[in-house]
Amino acid sequence: MHTLRPHLHLDRLGSVIAGLIGLALFASPFVTYRANRIVSGEGRMLFDALPPAGAVSTIAVVLGVALCAVLAHRPLVRLAAASLGLCVIFPAVGFSAGFVTPAGNSFARVSPAIGFWLLALDFALLAADALTRLRLGPWGRLVALSIAAGALTLLLLSGAWGDLSLMKEYANRADSFWREARQHLWLAFGSMLAACLVGLPLGLASHRVPALRAALLQGLSIVQTIPSIALFGILIAPLGFLAANVPLAAALGIRGIGAAPAFIALFLYSLLPVVANTMAGLSQVPADVTEAARGMGMSRRQRLVQIELPLALPVILAGIRIVLVQNLGLATIAALIGGGGFGTFVFQGIGQTAIDLVLLGAIPTVALSFAAAIILDAVIDLTRRGAHDRD
Repeated sequence: MHTLRPHLHLDRLGSVIAGLIGLALFASPFVTYRANRIVSGEGRMLFDALPPAGAVSTIAVVLGVALCAVLAHRPLVRLAAASLGLCVIFPAVGFSAGFVTPAGNSFARVSPAIGFWLLALDFALLAADALTRLRLGPWGRLVALSIAAGALTLLLLSGAWGDLSLMKEYANRADSFWREARQHLWLAFGSMLAACLVGLPLGLASHRVPALRAALLQGLSIVQTIPSIALFGILIAPLGFLAANVPLAAALGIRGIGAAPAFIALFLYSLLPVVANTMAGLSQVPADVTEAARGMGMSRRQRLVQIELPLALPVILAGIRIVLVQNLGLATIAALIGGGGFGTFVFQGIGQTAIDLVLLGAIPTVALSFAAAIILDAVIDLTRRGAHDRD
């Protein structure tokens, strides 16, 4: 007589994550120690980067998360395991800086190494997989983003990362950091807003006048093919001439280098997604809906404002999402021509061979792009539901 034996169902993604966790724990340094900020460093494994008790506890938690990734199938269990792992390794890397640095040494630098970043990526993938399986609605995703942002803020305010080289770089440049942050946001959001003010009417006109559509899209597509550095260079000569010959332009800060060419380049890159998605959104409005509105006696303007634009809004917002995420990344390049932004720290760090200075500019850029994508995705879902309700 045969007896039924229970079979373990191993999660495929979880198995990959567990393998990467093993690689991060036992084959990759957790932190990098350097005698000063620019010399080459030496890696320290996790069990050397923390006191024995802390190392054992951290490794036990990480292995427990790996086990959950492989065996647990309930999304809430996987999410709880990933959250626990993140809540352990992020403070741990901060505490390791104080443990590794010799007492009284103000020149030594300790940075997160590949082991830490790999663990953070593994746990983030596990959390993202759990959230996908939970199929959170737009408000749920916004709440999850708020919780993650709040946890990161508490970590930074707690001082747990105070001994890390990244935070020392920030402490030395706190004033300039927030100045460049404002410049970065102005370049990204300002160029997006300008593109919306120009691109939405152009998209509407192209939808109404087919003869304009092909020429406009072709011209904007050509702009997209120009590399950002080349476009900055193309704009230097005409803007420099304008500043030299038009006093008002010079008074407004328009010059051949600086924020002006960066803003104009980002604006030009932003036009195609806005124009194309405006046309696409208006084109997919059902003809019977517009016919019904016309039959109700609505004028052309009323149909546009009350029917067509609300129904096209999800597609238009998808284009704006593309523009914002794109501009937040491209604004980094503006530092090459004196435009400011987080790219200032990136290129300073590259020039000084200071990786933590590079991260000081790169991490906020990535975080802003990630947050913007989630927020606008949620807004798009909410407007899509509103459009379906109107149908």
